Amino acid sequence: MTAFKSGDPLTLNRLYGRSSGHKLRKSQQELVETLLPKIEVAADGEVTARGLFGDDRPLHFEIGFGSGEHLAERADMLPDHGFIGAEPFLNGVATALGHIRDQHLANIRLWRGDALDVLQRVPDGTLSFLYLLHPDPWPKARHAKRRMVNDRPIDLFASKLKPGGEFRLATDDPTYLTWSLMIMQRHAHQFEWTAERPQDFLEPPGGWIETRYGAKSRREGRRPYYLRYRRV
Repeated sequence: MTAFKSGDPLTLNRLYGRSSGHKLRKSQQELVETLLPKIEVAADGEVTARGLFGDDRPLHFEIGFGSGEHLAERADMLPDHGFIGAEPFLNGVATALGHIRDQHLANIRLWRGDALDVLQRVPDGTLSFLYLLHPDPWPKARHAKRRMVNDRPIDLFASKLKPGGEFRLATDDPTYLTWSLMIMQRHAHQFEWTAERPQDFLEPPGGWIETRYGAKSRREGRRPYYLRYRRV
């Protein structure tokens, strides 16, 4: 997961953790070599719906899409919307490419690498949805600055979402939940928490696609929390 170092500008591009795991299967490697170049976000320049999809459709952005199941299901649910997914982990990208091929999804573009590199190139006030689902919690206090939910990233999220746009965050880590609530409270001038009762963040809302990690968390007895914030 990408994170900020204290004192660094928003142009920081440091990835913590692995960028690849087990060797790809032959079919996965072929997808990386053939399909990814066709749907990959360009390495420079402005990132817009018109540039990616040829029209001004609503635009969604997922930071760290894992294996891509949430990204693919949302894109299948909303075929007239455009989706950008960023993930540094090659094996996750390969799995996501399989979803895109199998479900014939023409409304997804991928970036293998730092999500913030692409997000900073999205024009302000553009995104309808921004997703951060089960990010690395970096549980040790000395690593708190590495968490994606921090003041500078949240300022960036706010600038890229259109008024009324939605930031969705999921975590099963109680420390990260407490931290996120604290950080988001500091940004109440930018984001309104939509929860009105405990059930609103203890169960996923309608249209929320559970990730593979979220399902695993439930099976192992951990409780995922679902936070929705509206850009004011």
